[in-house]
Amino acid sequence: MKEKWYFIDSGASSPSFNMALDEAMLEWHSEGKIPPVVRFYGWNPATLSIGYFQKAEKEINMEAVRRLGLGFVRRPTGGRGVLHDNELTYSVIVSEGHPKMPASVTEAYRVISEGILHGFRNLGLDANFSIPKTEEEKDSLKNPRSSNCFDAPSWYELVVEGRKVAGSAQTRQKGVILQHGSILLDLDEEKLFSLFRYPNERVKERMMASFKKKAVTINEVSKKPVSLAEAKSAFKNGFETGLGIELVPYDLSEEQRLQVEKLALDVYENDEWNFRR
Repeated sequence: MKEKWYFIDSGASSPSFNMALDEAMLEWHSEGKIPPVVRFYGWNPATLSIGYFQKAEKEINMEAVRRLGLGFVRRPTGGRGVLHDNELTYSVIVSEGHPKMPASVTEAYRVISEGILHGFRNLGLDANFSIPKTEEEKDSLKNPRSSNCFDAPSWYELVVEGRKVAGSAQTRQKGVILQHGSILLDLDEEKLFSLFRYPNERVKERMMASFKKKAVTINEVSKKPVSLAEAKSAFKNGFETGLGIELVPYDLSEEQRLQVEKLALDVYENDEWNFRR
């Protein structure tokens, strides 16, 4: 018998609701109220999310964020800035002590990401894990030069044809792992690069050029266009295969939804949280 995990497809929601639901699921799982969960979601409006440790005022061009009508939110996870637009966003909630989860953060990351790896393969893409080989590559992971998440493959990042196709981040609280990330279908690079601050225009252009070499979207490498519905189906199946589980659809109760909405309002819509660094 395969272990049953919950599957939540919460559709496109506000940035604050999205982050609050991930945090609430971590809480519920730590209290034993729900089993492990895989969740798919989207963003309305398209949103720039920043990592827990990023300095918003220093690194982000908030004027551009507002001008483009984008949402803005700080994640509870680390990592760098991500533009959530034409993508499938996923999150996984599972106990650190789960028999499938290795104790090491990077190894647990690899196990969870097996689901994504199988998703890409279901779409006919030749995806693999990139593992930094040289000391220089390892150093660049510790000291990222850019505010933008897709700029450098990190440990066990997923790559297709040598370029990064999914960016993920992880946090561990209350004995529970929350890993969430972006699976890019398409990307407007001009829009993305207008959202960060640079010392000058030349640096910005150099970063854009290097980004094009390092990152790629599903629809750039797929032989035929992939819709969001096709991506959902491929990655849902991918998680079941990769983690050896059965995903059971689950809808939030009214009480759970109210709890998430309160957390969204109290924390993730609060400037004190979003601009705290």
